[in-house]
Amino acid sequence: MIKKYRLWVGVALVLIAITLFFAPRSSRLLQGSTYGRSPNGYGAWYAYMQERGTPVQRWQRPLTELVKPRPSAPENRDVVPIRFSAADTVAQAAPTAPMTLVQVSSGVPLPLFNWDWVNQGNVLVLLGVRGTVTAAPFSSSLESPVGGVKVETSRRSLQTRSFSAPEDTEWEFEDLLRDAHGAAVWRETIGRGSVILSTTSHLAANAYQDEPGNFEFLAQLLTEIGNPIWVDEYSHGYKDEAAIAQENSENIVLYLAKTPLLLLAVQAGIMLLVLILGHRRLGPAIALETPPVDNSKAYIQAMAGVLQKANSSKFVVEMVGKAEQLNVQRSLGLGTDLLEPKVVATAWTEQTGRPAAELAEILNLVDNHAQISERELLTWLDKVQTMRRHLPNLTL
Repeated sequence: MIKKYRLWVGVALVLIAITLFFAPRSSRLLQGSTYGRSPNGYGAWYAYMQERGTPVQRWQRPLTELVKPRPSAPENRDVVPIRFSAADTVAQAAPTAPMTLVQVSSGVPLPLFNWDWVNQGNVLVLLGVRGTVTAAPFSSSLESPVGGVKVETSRRSLQTRSFSAPEDTEWEFEDLLRDAHGAAVWRETIGRGSVILSTTSHLAANAYQDEPGNFEFLAQLLTEIGNPIWVDEYSHGYKDEAAIAQENSENIVLYLAKTPLLLLAVQAGIMLLVLILGHRRLGPAIALETPPVDNSKAYIQAMAGVLQKANSSKFVVEMVGKAEQLNVQRSLGLGTDLLEPKVVATAWTEQTGRPAAELAEILNLVDNHAQISERELLTWLDKVQTMRRHLPNLTL
C-alpha cells in the first residue's frame, strides 16, 4: 500500500512539473501591448494618442505581409488606412503608402527588419533593443524638447549599424535622447527610410503616466515623421480571425503544438510510463546509506542558535560585515587589507555603476557598533545579498 501511495505521489508531482513547464505564458506577451493595462503595458499611451487626435492603427497579422515589396504611393500619404480591431472578421489590408511601424519588446529580443523594407521609405520604431551596459545610473531623467523623459536602464548605444545594408548605402546616426554616457533613443537613416531604436521598452509604458515627457516625447517623435502609424500587436498574441484561421489550417501537427492538446498528450505519456514501470520488478530493494554528518554545518547552526538567544546582532554585523568587505575588495581588485569604507564605495561605483550609498549603507552599519533588532538584522542581510549579486567576478 505504501509503495502504491508513493507511486501516485510521484505521478502527481511529475504532472504538476510538466504543467508548469508547458503552461502558456500569456502575461509576458502583454508587456508593451496597447491592450495591456499593467504597468508595463501601453494602453494609457494608446488612449493618449487618441485624445490628442493622432490616429494609431493596430497591426494584427504576420509581419511578413508588411515586408513584401509594395509600390510606393507618396500622393496618398495623407490617407489614413482603415482601422481594424480584434473583433473584425475580415483580414487586415497592409498599407501601400510608406508607414511607421512601432514594435515594443515583450521581454525577448526584437527581430530586425530587412534593409529592403526600410529602404522603401518606411520607418521602423523598435522599443527595447539591447544596448551596451554603461556607467549611467539605472534611473535617470533625460532632457528633451518636451521636457524630462524618465529612462530606467543603464544601456546606451555605440553608434553602430543595426541593419545589414550594402556598404555603399547612405547611413546616418542621430541622437534623439541621450546623456553623457550615450544615446538611449536614436535614429538610423538607411537609404530612403529610417529606424528609430530605444534601449528601454518602457519608454511610454503605463507606469510613466505621471511623467508627461515620456508620452509626449514618443508622440511627437512619431507624428513628425508624417506616415500613418501602426503598432505591432501580432507579436503580443493579438491576431485577426483570418490570421487565426490561416495558422490553424496549416497542418494538424502545428495545430496540436499550439494548443493544450500537446500538454495532455505529454501528461498521458508520463502516466503510462510510470504505470508500466510501477508494475515491473526492477530488482531487489537497495538500502539507502546514512549520509555523513556535516560537522561544519552542525557547528554553524549551533553557533547561530546561541547568538540568536543571546541577541548578539552586534557581533553578527561586525563579523559578517568585515568578511563581506573583504569579498568586495577582492572582487574590485583592492586587496585583502581592510580599507576605509569611503574608498571601497568609490571603487564600487566606478566598476559596477551602482550608487555609492548602496554599499556605504552596508559598511557604515559595521562601524556604528550599534545593537540592532532581529528585523533590522534580516533587512541588513538582505541588502548584503543584493549587493553580492552586483559584484564583478565574485563566486557566490
